Amino acid sequence: MIVRLVRRITVLLISLVVCSVVVFAFMAVLPGDPARVALGVSASDSAVAQLRTEFGLDRPLVAQYFSWVHGLVTFDPGSSYISHTAIGPQLADRLLVTLWLVGTGMVIACILAIPMGTIMAVRHRKPSGLMLSAVSQIGVAVPAFLAGILMITVFAVGLGWLPANGWTPPVQDPVLFLKQLVMPALSLGIVQAAVLTRYVRSAVLDVLREDYLRTARAKGLRPTKALLRHGLRNASVPVVTVLALQLATLLVGSVVIERVFVIPGLGSLLLDSVASRDLTMVQDVVMIIAVAVLLVNFLVDMVYLLIDPRLRVGAS
Repeated sequence: MIVRLVRRITVLLISLVVCSVVVFAFMAVLPGDPARVALGVSASDSAVAQLRTEFGLDRPLVAQYFSWVHGLVTFDPGSSYISHTAIGPQLADRLLVTLWLVGTGMVIACILAIPMGTIMAVRHRKPSGLMLSAVSQIGVAVPAFLAGILMITVFAVGLGWLPANGWTPPVQDPVLFLKQLVMPALSLGIVQAAVLTRYVRSAVLDVLREDYLRTARAKGLRPTKALLRHGLRNASVPVVTVLALQLATLLVGSVVIERVFVIPGLGSLLLDSVASRDLTMVQDVVMIIAVAVLLVNFLVDMVYLLIDPRLRVGAS
């Protein structure tokens, strides 16, 4: 198990290095001079040269790369080319907002998908199972931003139960925070739950056909009890894999949802930075999202060892 853990940490570190090189190289080859963009086309050459020196843009690319990585590792990524404000506090605040949104959306998706997928598998030849399957298919076809717009139309504009947009930190007003979080989190969670439900159904159906589950029922266990005791743990292995992919999809989907509900998260920061050509901010936000995806995949590998004893035996 220790060998497997060391191997996965090594792969994670190599992936982080490769990802940082790719992100930096992609931003470096983009046309245009960031200093010229920041000062405007009417700025003098001397002012542009001074700004390039201030931000270290006149140094070799290798030196710029190591300086950028050092800033990310030490949580001091420097200042924005455009606003000349510190990037670190902005990233920390926006990341916390996105984590609230994505984390709540994933919890909602799991709460809905796991029981619904299990029921669909157990009753897959009955009308209730077919009805749930049809509902999940409709959910798969609805994009998250459309679900958000429909919720705003019904619950904010029509009924007036919830605010249509905005964001309030939980320490400032917990009640308003929850009200503003409900619709965007549901928009992400319901759509992802519809996708996840299909995978849960497939995994549970595979388990129901296994010999060990037939043996458990032959020994006197009721089908539901046999599934809960012996089946769900085995069915969770492929579902955990899908959860990692779903979480990455939620991170990307939150970019649009944050725009729909005017939420100041990483997605909104990324779009604003692209619009203003703040390349430093864009580079940092993209790297943070990539690091989050890689860390999720690493944690999923560790969860495998907890839920599947065969992997621990194989690793030993």
